[in-house]
Amino acid sequence: MKGQIILLLLTCIPMLAAFACLLLSRIGDRARDYFAQALVLIWLAVIAVLFAGALGGAEYSFTLSSFCGMPLNLRFGGFRALYTLVTAVMWGGTTILSREYLHHYNDKHRYYFFWLLTYGATLGVFMSADLFTTFIFFEIMSLASYVLVVHDEKPEAMKNGGTYLAVGVTGGMVMLMGLFLLWHELGTLDMAGLLGALEQASDSRMIWAASLCLLFGFGAKAGMFPLHFWLPKTHPVAPAPASALLSGILTKCGIFGILVTTVYIMEGSESWGVMILVLGAITMFLGAFLALFGIDLKRILACSSLSQIGFILTGTGMISLLGEENALAVRGTILHMVNHSMFKLILFMIAGVVYMNLHKLNLNEIRGFGRGKWMLRICFLMGMLGIAGIPGWSGYISKTLLHEAIVEFAHVEHAAASLKQLVAVIEWVFLISGGFTLGYMLKLYVCLFHEKNVKDQAKMAASDHSYMNRASAAAIAVPAVLVPVLGLLPHQTMDRLAALGSDFLRGAHLEHTIHYFSLTNLKGSAISIAIGLFTYFVIIRGGLMAKEGEARVYVDRWPAWLDVENLLYRPVMMTILPFIGALASRICDKITDTILYILKMTAFKEASHKRYYTLFGYMRKPTHEEAIHQELMESFSFGLLMFALGLGAVLIYLLLI
Repeated sequence: MKGQIILLLLTCIPMLAAFACLLLSRIGDRARDYFAQALVLIWLAVIAVLFAGALGGAEYSFTLSSFCGMPLNLRFGGFRALYTLVTAVMWGGTTILSREYLHHYNDKHRYYFFWLLTYGATLGVFMSADLFTTFIFFEIMSLASYVLVVHDEKPEAMKNGGTYLAVGVTGGMVMLMGLFLLWHELGTLDMAGLLGALEQASDSRMIWAASLCLLFGFGAKAGMFPLHFWLPKTHPVAPAPASALLSGILTKCGIFGILVTTVYIMEGSESWGVMILVLGAITMFLGAFLALFGIDLKRILACSSLSQIGFILTGTGMISLLGEENALAVRGTILHMVNHSMFKLILFMIAGVVYMNLHKLNLNEIRGFGRGKWMLRICFLMGMLGIAGIPGWSGYISKTLLHEAIVEFAHVEHAAASLKQLVAVIEWVFLISGGFTLGYMLKLYVCLFHEKNVKDQAKMAASDHSYMNRASAAAIAVPAVLVPVLGLLPHQTMDRLAALGSDFLRGAHLEHTIHYFSLTNLKGSAISIAIGLFTYFVIIRGGLMAKEGEARVYVDRWPAWLDVENLLYRPVMMTILPFIGALASRICDKITDTILYILKMTAFKEASHKRYYTLFGYMRKPTHEEAIHQELMESFSFGLLMFALGLGAVLIYLLLI
């Protein structure tokens, strides 16, 4: 054990505090709630102090020499410091809201237990310095967060939580296989040592196989197409504070792994960069397109998260393709990760306020809730303008960097013409997806804050002064204030954050100051804004609303049968694969039995009788039961059972040493 033990404490103490919450629940809810709030706020202060040191160039490290037979390595500095701070901010705000949001919920002790367990594990993911450490904390985070998803225990929550768990477990196992392959080929999982080890690698196919396994595992958690299907289903059923974390932070754990794979394992691979770019573009467009059709507040925000993850993946693809000229792509990717976390903290907490007052999320039932609630309106407007990339708000800065990185590829001399054409198409996908973002966010804003609720508007107006307490209001207002501050002072704020994280992603040095508000950069934003206004007034108001009596209502025109989970994944996982497995098992069983029977009746006929007589100690023909027992002892299945028991004993031993 060496280094700054504070890093180990940052991850372990929240996990230990989870057990303290269980004990405090016996004293009372107030004691437990205030303890959880105090812990996350103290941790925010501690991490902020360490972050201030990281801004000055300090870097902290810690190594536990043996954990499950491998070293556990933690680092704090640069990008890791930035996203550890973002995690602490997210948990601080959502924990404050949780106390009011969960007021009428049962099993709050269970919620806080897994809440803090997930917190510690998430900090561990972002501070990990090798992929083994990443995997350990990643799996703890995935399993602990499942309980937060199904906290309601309603049938829909249990079903969609099962989907979340299945994707997480499957992704984790595939990721583990990738780590095995990587360790076998390179002999190291340390991020800093991967590039050096790759120079000595002899089998590029093994590296590709390992990287694809890692992409599957991390992509599943990030919500990357085609593993995106859990995300729009999980958010609506989870408590709103948990939804904010699922969208704003836990998906970034998957992005963190994809970035490490791209920068440290597949560096310089054009094929890898194209694959990530295309998957990112599909995810970006698909999420925005699905959000247009939604009529559930949290589902629309979930689809929005899917789209914004696509923006980040598009930047990741450009990091790979631009190579030594990747400064803009690296900075845009880092800043859009931070921006998206902040936007979803604001928007999902506002969705939580709506739900804890109305216990509804359907747009036709919650329309008009925000009328007269000026604080809520302004905070929502900050999140909306930020995520839509409107100039003056922080989202514009990161989207401008990403867009300029895409445009810059046209000037790369060594790139093939066909690849430049592909990137030119993706530029328009980028602009259209940005326009769709403004369209569906306008839909939510107008619904909540301008339209009147025909049935319950008077009831909603009566709650104008009691719809949330001051602590919850502060938790929403603080990040909302940051959005325009960061957007109006990008050189003093966002450029410094981007520079802090650039070294981790091996970003090139930025040779010139970026003029964010030049006419060239404003042009891209103007195109997206025009597309967004057209989308709202023509597509949404014209095609996705219908007349019902004297009022117009929002209609979900997305075909119910067009569900990739029910069309593809469930049939494959629940029917096709079990059938193939059962068929293969029966064939193998018949082949094995035939081989054993032939051997028993020929080469081992006499020997088998002798073994039988020695085993049972007498000379007579065996009974039917004794013959079955002997065949069992000699069968292939029995051998497999013994092997499994032995493997289990070895795993238990490894966990204990």
